[in-house]
Amino acid sequence: QLQASGGGSVQTGASLRLSCAVVSGRTVSSYAVAWFRQPPGKERKFVAGLSWEGDFTDYADSVKDRFAIYRDKAKNTINLQMNSLKPEDTAVYYCAAGSQYTTTVYYGTEAYEYWGQGTQVTVSS
Repeated sequence: QLQASGGGSVQTGASLRLSCAVVSGRTVSSYAVAWFRQPPGKERKFVAGLSWEGDFTDYADSVKDRFAIYRDKAKNTINLQMNSLKPEDTAVYYCAAGSQYTTTVYYGTEAYEYWGQGTQVTVSS
């Protein structure tokens, strides 16, 4: 359903844009979407979310004012623009999509039934 790309190894302060293509034949506007991340040896946690209706967004406190989630309807992708990257942003990043047809941003993994394969982001100091 989802294919993630755009990870890589960068230095502190750099930017990256992660992209997640919806390949199921449905449009990216059909879902509530989010990005999660999982550092080595730790649990997967919410990073950014975008509601199905109204385009409401919310972010983890650690990434507010640095990351931005948005849909690219022309490319049918879910994107995460990451600026001012820090070593603590190092993790495998996962995109997620769910059939939550509301104006709410959902923070738990259980709200999303479709997941991308994960893409590694490594930030060195």
